[in-house]
Amino acid sequence: MTTSAPPDVPRPSDPRPDAPAERDAAAPSGPATAGDAAADAVRRRQLRQMRGLALGLLVFAAIVYVATLGRDGVWGFVNAGAEASMVGAMADWFAVTALFRHPLGLPIPHTALIPRRKDELGRGLQDFVGENFLQESIIRERMTSVGVAARVGRWLERPENAQRVVEEGSAVLTAALRRVRDEHVRSLVEDALVPRFREEPISPLLGNLLAEAMRDDLHHGLVDLALEELHGWLIDNPETVTDVLGERAPWWSPVSVNERVTARVHLELVRWVGDIRDEPDHRARQALDGLLRQLAHDLREDPDTRERTERLKNRLLDQPQVLGTFVSLWDALRRALVGSLQDPHGEVRRRALVELSRFAERLGADAALRQRLDGLAADAVVFAVDRYGRELTSVITSTIERWDGREAAERIELHVGRDLQFIRINGTIVGGLVGVLIHAISVVLG
Repeated sequence: MTTSAPPDVPRPSDPRPDAPAERDAAAPSGPATAGDAAADAVRRRQLRQMRGLALGLLVFAAIVYVATLGRDGVWGFVNAGAEASMVGAMADWFAVTALFRHPLGLPIPHTALIPRRKDELGRGLQDFVGENFLQESIIRERMTSVGVAARVGRWLERPENAQRVVEEGSAVLTAALRRVRDEHVRSLVEDALVPRFREEPISPLLGNLLAEAMRDDLHHGLVDLALEELHGWLIDNPETVTDVLGERAPWWSPVSVNERVTARVHLELVRWVGDIRDEPDHRARQALDGLLRQLAHDLREDPDTRERTERLKNRLLDQPQVLGTFVSLWDALRRALVGSLQDPHGEVRRRALVELSRFAERLGADAALRQRLDGLAADAVVFAVDRYGRELTSVITSTIERWDGREAAERIELHVGRDLQFIRINGTIVGGLVGVLIHAISVVLG
């Protein structure tokens, strides 16, 4: 950034190597973007204008002082005011200049404070930000006053915004799915899932799942579906049933007898399956329930059953087809998802848009939901600040430490130097008024 020595006070040429730091319009020492350069140019011009104004007031006070020197009466008041204005202007110029450099290039003690103590100032600023802006109570109060959930709801209520969220989310998810390659899935299965499946006993898990399913009668729905399908298949495929039974008839049995027997067996099968389907307390159903309960018990308690189940599990995991099946399933799922996400009028996008609209309506109508979401947002921000706040504020110190003293002074002066010139302007004006007041007191007491 550019800084300059006070153009309002003449000084001799400075042969020191660091003189460029005290010259006006010095070039910035670090790279800057076009926007930064344009903003710095504006700040530099404003700083020069304010310096010129402060210098102009000092010169005007000096001219008035010389012009009224030795006069009495009203001009004596003017002379005293001009003299005090010069003193105030020079004192405040010294105070402002001493922050950034040695006034007139003289190594006066306790001057050039920022170049000499930039690291301490950086650490102090870091502590100040952390202690006064990153406290949990302040963050929660700010998050509550902002009303994140309400703002999100109002924003999503606009159809174009909801459509944009769906489009951007679809694009991001599509890109993420495409970046997951088959070898990644293969590596995940081989290196993570299969070893984990081998280590984890599957028998207790299957036993518990089966026991819970039976406790909630979940298996009855599957049994009903299987019986219904089997009954319909037996009715629609009598030839297949008679052919299968005929193949197992004795060779010496007459064909007519075989046909009558197989037809009768088919009829009884249809009736028997129909009876089981229609009677919830059929003995076959009870026998199946007892078999499943015993299997659930053996999977959890019987060592032999558990051992056989684990051997079966390991044999399945040893099959190369298992890995190929995982990869094929993932590939099919990925292609289906990508295709749905890329279709602007597809069901996935349409459903996502509907759900977003409903969510926005709920946010607008449900105060309790908004409060919960605001609390969650505050919790997330507090967690992030507690965990990473120190790293965030340390950016201040690390950035300032990378600057050398001159660069730090240049950057800070370019941003706050214009406002600091008001100190010089006020010092000139207030000093003149105080000078007039003191001269008036002197006249009255004299």
